[in-house]
Amino acid sequence: MANIIKSGFLLLLIFLASCKTSRSDVYLFTSFHEPANEGLRYLWSEDGIHWDSIAGAWFKPELGVHKLLRDPSIARTPDGIYHLVWTTSWKGDLGFGYAESKDLIHWSDEKMIPVMAKEPTTVNVWAPEIFYDDEKKEFVVVWASCVPNRFERGIEDEDNNHRLYYITTKDFKTISETKLFYDPGFSVIDATIVKRAKNDYVLVLKDNTRAMRNLKIAFAKSPTGPYSPASVPFTESFVEGPSVTKVANDYMIYFDVYRKHIYGAMKTKDFIHFQDKTNEVSVPEGHKHGTIIKVPRSEVTNLLKARK
Repeated sequence: MANIIKSGFLLLLIFLASCKTSRSDVYLFTSFHEPANEGLRYLWSEDGIHWDSIAGAWFKPELGVHKLLRDPSIARTPDGIYHLVWTTSWKGDLGFGYAESKDLIHWSDEKMIPVMAKEPTTVNVWAPEIFYDDEKKEFVVVWASCVPNRFERGIEDEDNNHRLYYITTKDFKTISETKLFYDPGFSVIDATIVKRAKNDYVLVLKDNTRAMRNLKIAFAKSPTGPYSPASVPFTESFVEGPSVTKVANDYMIYFDVYRKHIYGAMKTKDFIHFQDKTNEVSVPEGHKHGTIIKVPRSEVTNLLKARK
């Protein structure tokens, strides 16, 4: 009897281990391909270093002046719902796109979130980045807009002098007032919030001034700031679209090196010291600015099956 019980216990352990393996998380990278009118695309990875494409586009954008889907940013809430925001047009729109899904395959109707409706001279609403605040149980969405004659221009034209703005929401039905998120004293776009611990947040941003066009860092005790002055750049020039994920004990910062038509990557533990890992990562050609999250393996399995 003891041997039977022991054997049964071992079989149970093996079964639980196999279940744990089948439910393990993998990395998902949202993407788009130029000219950005075909819709949402995905990459996936076992290790956060080597990436594969999942074939096809997953819904066709229908919002805005140009009906584009650029800069798709995604967050998964504890209830398993995926929330997606994106840039709908180069210029002319006063909001960003929003949709949600339970499985990454079937999406809700697309909805414009008119965050700059009270600023009718706004040139653009670019690269909305969604962050889920697990303490307040709400979303923070940050984007870049240019409102002419609002800030000191510096070397930029009035229609290219961006600052970062944000809203908060719990459901994308009731939206807070739009507020200024970050004014570093120069044109800034492509901001990504990273939570390291309670009261410890990092902002990765692009200095979009003509002389720079590189990535910098700022720090805060709250996801909505106030953030510190921007750091010195940690990348070469002519990069954009930072995406951050944690791999083991390090953070990997991916970015589009757009003049070289490649994806670059930096590894860091503290967002102060960086190691260039561009030659060690593999990102499929054609991939553009998105965000990285961890998802159950079953979600990627279903996506791959849906394209067979």
